Amino acid sequence: MALKGGTRFSVRFEDVFPAGCVLVPDSITEAQDYNAATGARTPAVDKLTGVRVWTVRVMDMDPDLAGRAREIAVKITAPVQPIPDSAAPFAPVEFEGMTVTPYVGQTGRLTYSLRATGFRAPVPAGRAGK
Repeated sequence: MALKGGTRFSVRFEDVFPAGCVLVPDSITEAQDYNAATGARTPAVDKLTGVRVWTVRVMDMDPDLAGRAREIAVKITAPVQPIPDSAAPFAPVEFEGMTVTPYVGQTGRLTYSLRATGFRAPVPAGRAGK
């Protein structure tokens, strides 16, 4: 079996952010595609679905990251800009429909990009399924 570059693998939110994550304030922006030939930027659309793409920055709350970078971008595929349930700065969120795409970066190291279909406020412990 051969995997093509850009293959997206489904992943659970809990596996990516076991300690949860919080939104970086004012970080939801429209993703942009860049055309090197013309120098123009245009709103990005997902190559598989044709739906618009938004970039959301979050901080990983994993305590094992002490002293290291915690901020990571997640691309959200949605027809309209996602809006958090809470206006509070650094509001906790959980991503839905997450995928991970591994690739080799410009430095030659393995890295990955994260995508989701949306986000929501976390369900309080003991309330799941109610």
